[in-house]
Amino acid sequence: MRFRVVLSVLAGAVLITTALTGTARAETSPLGANDWACKPTAARPRPVVLVHGTFANMAVNWPAIAPVLKRAGYCVFALNYGGTPDALIQGTGDIARSAQQLSAFVDRVLAATRAPEADIVGHSQGGMMPRYYLKFLGGAAKVRKLVGIAPSNHGTTLSGLVALGDLLGLTGPVTDACPACGQQIAGSAFLTGLNSGGDTVPGVEYAVIVTRYDEVVTPYTSGYLSGPGVRNLRLQDFCPLDFSAHLGVIVDPVVQRLVLDELGAPRGGINCLNPLG
Repeated sequence: MRFRVVLSVLAGAVLITTALTGTARAETSPLGANDWACKPTAARPRPVVLVHGTFANMAVNWPAIAPVLKRAGYCVFALNYGGTPDALIQGTGDIARSAQQLSAFVDRVLAATRAPEADIVGHSQGGMMPRYYLKFLGGAAKVRKLVGIAPSNHGTTLSGLVALGDLLGLTGPVTDACPACGQQIAGSAFLTGLNSGGDTVPGVEYAVIVTRYDEVVTPYTSGYLSGPGVRNLRLQDFCPLDFSAHLGVIVDPVVQRLVLDELGAPRGGINCLNPLG
């Protein structure tokens, strides 16, 4: 228990430190992302859109995964949503409006790359919010696969959102001026509407990567989806001694390996000591 708490705090500290330096301003694209001249290849035919979580931004959320995907040959794109354009803190606004922002961004990516479909990789709210886009905004015709990392698909307890605020030093915004926070509480009207009629939509593949040590999306199993075309993956089923929690997963090389596999670059098995080697 103590070890996993230390890992979570360290991950949060790294992300906060990065965010507060000039290298990760909210409007700064993560390394490897948003090359608008990039064109998909036959081996990597779909661009990948990265969607950050609550209180994060694209620079803070994706410094590890974006360059890994770029090196693997993908055209990688990332956006900010749910906040004012230059604000450090993003992902707090009404989730339906955020999904509209995602819709416009995916259209821009597809127009630039001339690809018929994209894949989406999202963390936390960013793994759940795209489902609104897929279900209600026509996204199913434009997205082949959604990979959610510790997503809030069926909500979390209020204590989970407070835990996230505590880790990031943002307990105030957990309870004030954060519509997305209330919408992610288990049983909210938003989630009830999103999940009514089934978790998935036809034509889209889904992968969910969770960690049993998630202290923000609680219980962690609420991230799982049900339906055709779904793969639910628990990090510890691959590497039992991996103690990454909610923030740690976005810099975890094992998670990066799982994302690569789900996007179509499988290698067969995972070396927990050197997953990207």
